[in-house]
Amino acid sequence: MKNPQKEARITAIVAYLTIVGALIAITMNSEPKYAFARFHCRQAFGLHLGFLGFALFLSVWFNQYAWYGLYVCYFALWLYGFLSAINNKMNPVPVLGEYFQKWFTFIS
Repeated sequence: MKNPQKEARITAIVAYLTIVGALIAITMNSEPKYAFARFHCRQAFGLHLGFLGFALFLSVWFNQYAWYGLYVCYFALWLYGFLSAINNKMNPVPVLGEYFQKWFTFIS
């Protein structure tokens, strides 16, 4: 017998493992659909996409301290989301989490 809560949790954890993991988790949650997994897919996808966007920007405008700041912020937000997924909580990441839920409604 399948445990839906466990499946949703595994999907949510996979979403935080790189941008590829987020894409895999989105497809894992296609059927059956779990609200918990969808929430974390949106959070992780937003984090990874934001990191890549800022990294592309910084690759043109190089500043060593800006890179440090990017990595520290990304890792702190990633860790917050990842631990939230592990602990079965639906806590949005600080600052951007609510926006990720609004922006990425195509993730269902």
